[in-house]
Amino acid sequence: MSEDEKLLKEAKKLPWEDRLTHKNWKVRNDANLDLAAVCDSISDPKDGRLREFGPFFRKSVADSNAPVQEKALDALIAYLKAADADVGRYAKEVCDAIVAKCLTGRPKTVEKAQMAFMLWLELEAVEAFLDAMEKAIKNKVAKAVVPAIDVMFQALSEFGSKIVPPKRILKMLPELFDHQDQNVRASSKGLTLELCRWIGKDPVKSILFEKMRDTMKKELEAELANVTGSAKPTRKIRSEQDKEPEPEAVSQAVGSSPAEESAADIPQDIDEYELVDPVDIITPLEKSGFWEGVKAAKWSERKDAVAELTKLASTKRIAPGDFTEACRTLKKLITDVNIAVAVEAIQALGNLARGLRTHFSGNSRFLLPVLLEKLKEKKPTMTEALMQTLQAMHTSGCLSFTDIVEDVKTAVKNKVPLVRSQTLNWVTFCIETSNKAAILKVHKEYVPICMECLNDGTPEVRDAAFSALAAIAKMVGMRPLEKSLEKLDDVRKKKLSEMIGTGDPSSVPSSVAVQSSGRSMPSTEASDGSFARRSAASMLSGKKPINTAPAATKKAASGKSGTNKKSDVGQSKVPKPTEQEDIEPSEMSLEEIESRVGSLIQADTITQLKSAVWKERLEAITSFKEQVEALTSLDPSVEILIRLLCVLPGWNEKNVQVQQQLIDIITHIASTASKFPKKCVVLCLLGITERVADIKTRGQAMKCLTTFCEAVGPGFIFERLYKIMKEHKNPKVLSEGLLWMVSAVDDFGISYLKLKDLIEFCKDTGLQSSAAATRNSTIKLIGSLHKFVGPDIKSFLSDVKPALLSALDAEYEKNPFEGASAVPKKTVKVTDSTSTLSAGGADGLPREDISEKITPTLLKGLESSDWKIRLESIESVNKILEEANKRIQPIGTGELFGALRNRLHDSNKNLIMATLSTIGALASAMGQPVEKSSKGILSDILKCLGDNKKNMRECTLSTLDSWLAAAHLDKMVPYVTAALTDAKLGAEGRKDLFDWLSKQLVGLIDFPDAVQLLKPSASAMTDKSADVRKAAETCFSEILRICGQETVTKNLKDIQGSALAIIVERMKSYGGFQENFESGRSASASIATKSSTKTGKTNGSRHGSKAVPSRTVPTKGSRQEPIMSIQDINIQSQALLNVKDSNKDDRERLVVRRFKFEELRLEQIQDLENDVMRYFREDLHRRLLSTDFKKQVDGIEMLQKALPSMGRELIEVLDILLKWFVLRICESNTSCLLKVLEFLPELLDMFRNESYVMTEAEAAIFIPCLVEKSGHNIEKVREKMRELMKQIVHTYSAAKTFPYILEGLRSRNNRTRIECADLVGFLLDNHGAEISGQLKSLQIVASLTSERDGDTRKAALNTLATGFKILGDDIWRYVGKLTEAQRSMLDDRFKWKAREMEKRKEGRPGEARAALRRSVRDSGSDPAEQSGEVSRSITVPIFNRENYGPPEVHTDRLPMTQTYSGVGPTDWNESLDIITYGSPEQSVEGMKVICHELAQATADPDGSAMDDVVKDADRLVSCLANKVAKTFDFSLTGASSRSCKYVLNTLMQTFQNKRLAHAVKQSTLDSLITELLLWLLDERVPQMDDGSQLLRALNVLMLKILDNADRTSSFAVLINLLRPLDPSRWPAPAINESLVIRNQKFSDLVVKCLIKLTKVLQNTIHDVDLDRILQSIHIYLQELGMDEIRKRAGADDKPLRMVKTVLHELVKLRGTAIKGHLSMVPIDMQPQPIILAYIDLNLQTLAAARMLTPSGPAGQTHWSDSTANNPAPTAQSADAQLKQELAAIFKKIGDKQTCSIGLYELYRITQLYPQVDIFSQLQNASDAFRTYIRDGLAQMEKNAAAGRTPSSVPLSTPPPAALNLSPNPLSPVNANTLNDSRNLNARAEPTNFSLPPSYAEHDQGFNVISPRVSSYSQSALQHNLDDSRNERLPSGVSNGTLDAIRERMKSIQLGSSAVNPDPRNRPLIQVNGNVNNHPVPEVHGAGNRVQGGILPMDEKALSGLQARMERLKSGSFDSL
Repeated sequence: MSEDEKLLKEAKKLPWEDRLTHKNWKVRNDANLDLAAVCDSISDPKDGRLREFGPFFRKSVADSNAPVQEKALDALIAYLKAADADVGRYAKEVCDAIVAKCLTGRPKTVEKAQMAFMLWLELEAVEAFLDAMEKAIKNKVAKAVVPAIDVMFQALSEFGSKIVPPKRILKMLPELFDHQDQNVRASSKGLTLELCRWIGKDPVKSILFEKMRDTMKKELEAELANVTGSAKPTRKIRSEQDKEPEPEAVSQAVGSSPAEESAADIPQDIDEYELVDPVDIITPLEKSGFWEGVKAAKWSERKDAVAELTKLASTKRIAPGDFTEACRTLKKLITDVNIAVAVEAIQALGNLARGLRTHFSGNSRFLLPVLLEKLKEKKPTMTEALMQTLQAMHTSGCLSFTDIVEDVKTAVKNKVPLVRSQTLNWVTFCIETSNKAAILKVHKEYVPICMECLNDGTPEVRDAAFSALAAIAKMVGMRPLEKSLEKLDDVRKKKLSEMIGTGDPSSVPSSVAVQSSGRSMPSTEASDGSFARRSAASMLSGKKPINTAPAATKKAASGKSGTNKKSDVGQSKVPKPTEQEDIEPSEMSLEEIESRVGSLIQADTITQLKSAVWKERLEAITSFKEQVEALTSLDPSVEILIRLLCVLPGWNEKNVQVQQQLIDIITHIASTASKFPKKCVVLCLLGITERVADIKTRGQAMKCLTTFCEAVGPGFIFERLYKIMKEHKNPKVLSEGLLWMVSAVDDFGISYLKLKDLIEFCKDTGLQSSAAATRNSTIKLIGSLHKFVGPDIKSFLSDVKPALLSALDAEYEKNPFEGASAVPKKTVKVTDSTSTLSAGGADGLPREDISEKITPTLLKGLESSDWKIRLESIESVNKILEEANKRIQPIGTGELFGALRNRLHDSNKNLIMATLSTIGALASAMGQPVEKSSKGILSDILKCLGDNKKNMRECTLSTLDSWLAAAHLDKMVPYVTAALTDAKLGAEGRKDLFDWLSKQLVGLIDFPDAVQLLKPSASAMTDKSADVRKAAETCFSEILRICGQETVTKNLKDIQGSALAIIVERMKSYGGFQENFESGRSASASIATKSSTKTGKTNGSRHGSKAVPSRTVPTKGSRQEPIMSIQDINIQSQALLNVKDSNKDDRERLVVRRFKFEELRLEQIQDLENDVMRYFREDLHRRLLSTDFKKQVDGIEMLQKALPSMGRELIEVLDILLKWFVLRICESNTSCLLKVLEFLPELLDMFRNESYVMTEAEAAIFIPCLVEKSGHNIEKVREKMRELMKQIVHTYSAAKTFPYILEGLRSRNNRTRIECADLVGFLLDNHGAEISGQLKSLQIVASLTSERDGDTRKAALNTLATGFKILGDDIWRYVGKLTEAQRSMLDDRFKWKAREMEKRKEGRPGEARAALRRSVRDSGSDPAEQSGEVSRSITVPIFNRENYGPPEVHTDRLPMTQTYSGVGPTDWNESLDIITYGSPEQSVEGMKVICHELAQATADPDGSAMDDVVKDADRLVSCLANKVAKTFDFSLTGASSRSCKYVLNTLMQTFQNKRLAHAVKQSTLDSLITELLLWLLDERVPQMDDGSQLLRALNVLMLKILDNADRTSSFAVLINLLRPLDPSRWPAPAINESLVIRNQKFSDLVVKCLIKLTKVLQNTIHDVDLDRILQSIHIYLQELGMDEIRKRAGADDKPLRMVKTVLHELVKLRGTAIKGHLSMVPIDMQPQPIILAYIDLNLQTLAAARMLTPSGPAGQTHWSDSTANNPAPTAQSADAQLKQELAAIFKKIGDKQTCSIGLYELYRITQLYPQVDIFSQLQNASDAFRTYIRDGLAQMEKNAAAGRTPSSVPLSTPPPAALNLSPNPLSPVNANTLNDSRNLNARAEPTNFSLPPSYAEHDQGFNVISPRVSSYSQSALQHNLDDSRNERLPSGVSNGTLDAIRERMKSIQLGSSAVNPDPRNRPLIQVNGNVNNHPVPEVHGAGNRVQGGILPMDEKALSGLQARMERLKSGSFDSL
């Protein structure tokens, strides 16, 4: 073990401090290494060892031994990486030590010292760092100052101004500007530029420029022009890094993290005020004689004194002090009689406010009233000074909004208007310059002030108030101001909204500036393990300081190239993805070089190289060369050898031979070494370049440069040479260097060069040189470039002098463009990614990014209404292209192409041609990317060929040539194909385009896309224009030549008719064509060709058979047809439509919902063809896609035949079919169009039959086209389209169709606008209610009244007249703003319309709407009744399920023109309209109003409100029932269930009231119950939002309906629902269960409801109409039939069993009286109704069980009314029934509620049967009761004689006009004196309420039976009646009474359907509801007392007989 090792081993035992201060440098070195290792191993920043190590570094970094010092810095770096901010206590002493000892050391030492400083900053030791920097810049050695400036530069660049305060740096800079060392001055300038990036240019200029020399100012001014935008930090302090992810993750990410980006995007707001030191102005002010001057008598002295204060106060920042007295003085001077003194005083106050800011706030409040008062002065100088001072007080923070409220209030009440307006202007300024939070606090104070000023009499004050309000609204938004602005009238509101609507123009440029600054900002990534050293001088773009010594070159790196970054030299834990090569060589002394050379070169050789004798040096260099050539491995020692040669003999060697040998050695090393470092090139390049200028060494030097290019790439060499050659004083260096560049371009080509830099160098330096040799060399260089890049290089040299241009042209001829054949002669060993071309195209020339020049202003100018501005904008685009040398990148040009595309349709033809030229120039400048960037503009270019002017077409073809030069022809073919088939192109345009195509195809050999041109060429060969045919034939010949016979033959199957014949004729020269064609055609008949492209319009098929009949080939045609027919026969077995995998939803999702029609684009047509071929059978799609209109007509006929049987399949492909119809409608072929218009109505009829409604996507496909083309020039076509449009309105929706029609009003076609105006009138007249919400669109119609075209005006006026008829004067609200002429025109037309309506007796305008509402309100009848109500027993589904459902009820019979807006309904009717027609969400608003109305009506049940609601109850429930399905379907799409809850809640609120529930009709109840039960069974409801609550609500609502609705209707509905349900009524199709199972579940639910009703039947028997219930049971049983009943009975069918149960319960409760309730059952039909057998069976069963006693013979089964079938009926049956009826009547008389009805019925019995003694039935009753009955009958007779009738009897159905009664008496009871005739006709007179018709006939011997009373209370009356139950009838009642009743009922049925030719009028008997006024006595304890006469009749209380007689008389029941 050596002594050193022993020493080191022993030293390791010593403490750290002893080791680090050991006298042996090796021990100290070892200690630093160990210390660095220990620090690296520490992971916890709180480790105690870090606190121990901290004090050591103060001494270790100041070590006198350089290697030890370097290791100490390594240890310090490791220590700082491991520590946290706590070690900042050691920062000051360590930083001072580094400054004192390290900044003057080795380059590596300096670099590590800088890294340590950056780490101290990372640990937040900013103050210590800046203190150290202040000491560093005062170092006398310039070498130590530059690194200090560099580290400050890098600190500011990486950490930003938030961490590194700029203020202290600004203080350091002035002394550096005057430093004697130019490197220090350059670095200080770079640091200044960096400061500008962080705090802005203006603060830096104002603070530093006054301290600079003029020369420095000029230099900085020039550099500041290159500084753009702001900067953002790229490195964070340690505490912020801890919040970020791990360093490994950060380093691997590309770019900064999102957190960094978001933080960096926040601009650094640094106030210049904070950067400067405060200045005391009070002391100098006192010395200046201010106080004496302001008191002087002369105004000039006063002004001078104040001016002195103004000057002193103009400093940036004033030191706070007591300025109270000065302000008092200035306050007096403001009112000085001399205006100059006053202005000066005001300006002084402004300066004080700016300099003192918040310290001046008290004085500002003190002075404000005086300043505002002074605004009355009209002098401009005074006003300007006042406003500037007031604004300064606000912006400086002297005044806050809350402080100035009172002063402002006082000022705006000043009597001088100028004070008021200027004050408001100042307030506006304050608002605009404040933040939102401040305004939110005080806006409530200022808005009333402004509102008050709006009423000021002075316009200026009002305008200022508007401006202030607008400023507040812009700042805080309109919502906080809504209440305050409610008082404004409409005019002021509109003006205010216009002022608010103007956006801030500054917002856009600011965002652009941020983006541009973000792009231009250099990004320097720094992490824990990497340190990229940057020089402050690198910020400079001009001349850099260069020393002759190599060590100085590191500061002279080019800022332009950006290659001055050094790689990391520290210990890095984080691996870097790529390591940048160290380009700049570091300083190295000769001693160090010699020590490192070692034994490579002999010592003698090196010694001889130092000799002053040239021969010795020559001998030494020769020996050196030999030794180098002898080395086997040069790579490790390349750099040290080059460094040695650059020093010995060096580039200052005077001997030529030595120089030659030196260059040869360097050349040998560069060519031999496998990797030649770039830093070696940098070391040699200046010397080699100078040797090129010497003729003696030129050859060797040029060879050496070429070798360098092979080693590191020519790009790097060229880049370095530009600077050297440009700045060298020897002109030979430039001229000869350019000549070498010529040879280098020839050798290496241009792929490694940045051509933009090279061309700029040639232009700016070479061609501008005064030396002819240099210019000639430059011309040769440009000529060599021409050989590689071609003539495009000329665009870069267009601004060169003409003489030079001619010389360049001559050089171009010597070096013609070779293109791809110009292959480089030499290659580069190592390809450097930085040297390869990136910004150029395939030719290598650079392209410029012009996206920043395409400004919004330019784009807006292109859309301007002024043609001059549009032209200027187009010229601006051309100018941009010129500035970019006609070489641009595609970035950001999309919007430009869009704007230019619009200009191609400009009304100014000259502008179109200018646009075409510009587009051509853009295409040439952009090259191939133009295809993707242009957004299909080529199709619009081609449309310009349709112009009839030749110069326009020539300009278009020129643009096409430019486009072709940029893009490939194959990319243009689809657009050209589409254009050739466009009829709008015109004959001349097609001819020119075919000629152009032929010209392009001539030189092509292999071009497969040419086959796409086959079809349009074939069509054009049948064109009526001979020129087109000729041009097409020429083009076809070229296609045939390029594609060949076989390819053309394969693509002929889509060509039909005469075009095919012509092609066959042209191809006859090719042998065997016909056989090949036929075989190919038959073999490929099923293959769809995608190459042929179709558009909407062709001409060939229209003229083919007429124009060239002689060209057809009959043999070919005769052979072709059998082939096609055989194919059709073979595929007939397939389905016409294949919808198995139809993805209709996906297709519709791609449809753009637009109201405006746009023709199908090329790609859409191709997609349509693919879809047609996919889903339509082959024979059909061949016809549909044929270009022959006859084939197309055949295809439509095939669809027409299949329509009845394939409706559903057609619906699946309806969108495809509609697109195809759109293509046909757009075509000009009338035959095909008429066929389409013939087929479409049938298609719509099929929709109605299938209950299908078009989807929105389908409507968006078809309706816009139909609307746009409705103005066809053929009247017949227009008529068909008009009818088709009306049919669509009926089947789709008027509300949804209306927007499409409105868009048609904007069409350019006058006829289209006329048709659409007529359609609007049709909608108003027939569908007013549906479009009521869109009536504001009538202003579009009104605008047409100003059109020139008379027919258009007339149509608009007619439509508005129709609207006037419907709306009345309300129409003026919808027509918008009109001129006086238009208003006069409309007024005349409206007056004419009113006169016409009066003549036709149509009422007054607008009366229909009011009449409808009145009728509904007054009569309570539903409008649906007037239009034909659906029968009660209807089974057709009434709900739309998705798109399927029944035809909509035509609302055109309901002229409901009430409108409602989006704000919400205002009354009951409007709410019902919203519920009916609105969306689920909109209907909620209507339901809210309904619920409110219901609540108010329920609160007052006896009021008029309840009566009105009862009248509308059925309509309400009908609307809600229809809404249930829509709301649930809407919620199932994922929406909220809010609308479902509202509709169920509204129904619940309705059915909670019995009056409302009873007012609901049976048909409505049927709809509602069905819907509720279906949704109760729907499995999707539980998955909905709040599904469980909805199910609960459905259950509760259903129970409430059963409790409160009319029980008769409920029974009828539920029995009807027991039958199988139509499948279309289910909400969703069955998925997991069959229809049978679903119907079974539904029936079970209905059975449960019936069970609930049946259980309480005993208590509710009085409330039901047994006749209707028995009719429902009868219908159910008859529909089943006996066979089905027996079958179901065996299977225990629940519905049948439930019906039997209901019937059994009815028979049980009514006994034999049930037979009297069969008025609605045809009991005489044969065979007899099934219900009769079941009634008999129940009667027998119940009698056998002794539950009743049959009133007839037990075995009676005959129910016929004929006396022949029942000759001898027993009298007991009639007797028993009459007794039961009388008992029921007496029961009613005894009840307080029904006594009047009972008396009325008893009176009717006495009239019908006068022989019957009713009082014999009341033997056991009290005398009072008998007296009450006797008096009541007498009163009834009086009322009848007086013609009065009970007012409360409701009229259920109106009586018929005539009744034909039977002529024969059917009853033996004919004692009625009122019966004058046997053949009697009765007609009801128009009275308010009529009696039931049956009561008007007195010749009917009816046995009155009441079905409403089946059980009796335990009263004496019941007991008395029971005692006489078995008594016989009084004499005079024959046994045949019951049979007579049956016969009479039958005759009435027959009579109700007959027509009597001679009706006679007889008034009905009317009974007054007022009887006796005496009290009614009690009836045996019943306690019922009637006071005040007979109570009004109630509909519920009418007996069953009355209801039956009503129906019999009116004939309203249906015959079965």
